[in-house]
Parts: sequence; structure tokens; C-alpha cells
Amino acid sequence: MTKAYDGPLEGTIQTDFKQAMSYGDYLALDPILSSQRRLSDHHDEMLFIIIHQTSELWMKLILHEIDAATKAIANEELERSFKMLARVSKIQQQLIQSWSVLATLTPAEYLEFRDQLGSSSGFQSFQNRKIEFALGFKNAHMLKVYEHDAPLFAEMQQHLCAPSIYDVTIREMARRGLPIDAEALERDWSQDYVPNESVENAWVTVYRDVERYWDLYELGEKLLDIGSQQQMWRFNHMSTVERIIGNKPGTGGSSGVHYLRRVLDHRFFPELWSVRTKL
Repeated sequence: MTKAYDGPLEGTIQTDFKQAMSYGDYLALDPILSSQRRLSDHHDEMLFIIIHQTSELWMKLILHEIDAATKAIANEELERSFKMLARVSKIQQQLIQSWSVLATLTPAEYLEFRDQLGSSSGFQSFQNRKIEFALGFKNAHMLKVYEHDAPLFAEMQQHLCAPSIYDVTIREMARRGLPIDAEALERDWSQDYVPNESVENAWVTVYRDVERYWDLYELGEKLLDIGSQQQMWRFNHMSTVERIIGNKPGTGGSSGVHYLRRVLDHRFFPELWSVRTKL
């Protein structure tokens, strides 16, 4: 068995950071690692806080990548968007796996600190809502929970009214000569996307002539990956909530598992699913 190296540091390793930026400085670790403020003395509240904080950091990166990918597609740079969208799919896998860590929290353990949460709830996550808006799932009623914060409310309204990544994809399909109904191209972006037959037919054309429309075909598959992962995240969320609190109402006043189960009926990018049947 090889003995671990326990000698002096290599001479080239920097150890003096009085005038230089360290790893902790660059990552702002002091504020990040001091942000886990438990409201109870229960051991497992730390798990609950860190799971949700790290999820929000991953969501921030998802939004960063989706925003860049949406702009790339709008600028007719489809291939440039592929790396960003592939990265989003990998990040989603991290978020999906995080539910299995939270599921180690038992109902009895959660009850020890649940009352400390007050009315706070993951339902109020503005970043998760921005992701749904960016993927085309719009619901103006959801903004009511942000009315107490005027700057955030205004920001959320902007996201609600902006075209989704699917909207700019459909525009790109039309630009490439695929016949798309005007109602799918110039619509109220604040409204939830409604399946359109001309969009479905356009995808049928793309999938039947992959060589001609390879970049649109690849974009469709990348979007479907993301839509599928988002559904898996929702399902794992629902399953974890049911495992921990059963059918109790959520801390934010929602019906809990019943609400999460209803949301599963929604699908992102509906024509990318229905085209499978048409082919």
C-alpha cells in the first residue's frame, strides 16, 4: 500500500494571500457558507436548507444557459445553442438526484422544524417560475406571490411577457420556410403555449427529412431532453413531498401533493411529443 505524501508543499505552491486573491475570495465562500441559518436546533434542518440553496444555484445556471441559448436561436445560431442546452439537461440531472438526498429526511424529523418555515414554500421559488416561463409554461396568476416585492414583481412580469425558447424555435422554423400559422408566430407571449397543428406538421417535415433540417432536428431533440428532464424533476419532487408529508397541505398554502400531481399533466413543447405518433 502506497503511503500518502506527508512532506512539505511543493515550492511553487502559493501560500501567501495577503495581496492575492484566494480560492475562497474568488468564490465568495464566507457569505455562501454562512448563509445556512437554522431556525431550530434540529440536526436535519441543515440538510433541508442546503438542498434548497444548492437547487437555487443550479437553477441560476439553468437560466443563464437557457437565456443564452434562446438568444443564439433568435440570432440563427442553432449549433451554438446545442452545448448550452446539453448543459441544461446535465444540470437537471443534478436537481433530480437531489430529491433522493432530501428523501433521507423522515416525516418525524421534518416535523421537528416544519413550523419554523412559516409560510415559506418552494412554490414561491421565483427562479423555478422563471425556468417554467422560459420553457413556455406561462400562468399570470402565479405572479401574485411576488406582489410584496415590487422590483421582483416587475422582473417576473417581464419574464412572463417574453417569448419562450420554444417560441423563438417556432419562429426559426418559419424563417426556414416551414409553413407556420400566424397565430403561432405573433401571439400573446404571456399566455401559456397552446398546441398548433401547423407547428406539429412542421416538426413532421423536419423529422422526415433529417439530412435537410439536421440543425432543427437536433434542436428539437435537445428541447425534448430538457422537457423530459423537467417532468422527471416534477415527479421526483411530488414523490419526495408525499414520502415526507403525505397528503398534508404545503407550508405555502397549496394542496401539496395534489397540486404537484396536477402539474404533471402539463407537457413542455407538446408537438415534439405528438410528432412521435404522426411519424
